[in-house]
Amino acid sequence: MKRTILILGMLLLAISLQAQRGTIYGKWTTIDDETGQAKSTVDIYQKNGKVFGKIVEITNPVKRKMICDLCQGEEKGEPVLGLDIIKNLQKDGRYYEGGTIFDPVKGKEYRAKIWLDPKDPGVLNVRGYVAFLYRTQEWIRLD
Repeated sequence: MKRTILILGMLLLAISLQAQRGTIYGKWTTIDDETGQAKSTVDIYQKNGKVFGKIVEITNPVKRKMICDLCQGEEKGEPVLGLDIIKNLQKDGRYYEGGTIFDPVKGKEYRAKIWLDPKDPGVLNVRGYVAFLYRTQEWIRLD
């Protein structure tokens, strides 16, 4: 009996992990454009039917206590660690868009669009827009 319960539990865990791989939700490693090194971990989650992304880890120990001096409103002067940098995205087909992404280092907010790489669900494409100009980063899923 215990063996059957253990096997069922392991099966449910495997199914749940596989299902999560097909979604944008979960933890993602951000990559520094200049160095190619891991920069931070962002947890993408849903709140009130919209998609948000919060910085949950900063790789560089010197920057872990960084304060968001360039933020506006309530977030000004708050720690970057714990900051929601992705806000209010909504699903539109295979894309999530209609919200914003914030760069706490530059103090800039951009219109945002994110989507899973169709060839590799372990890669999240993250695009920030200013007018018709954009930049896309690839974030890597943490398992």
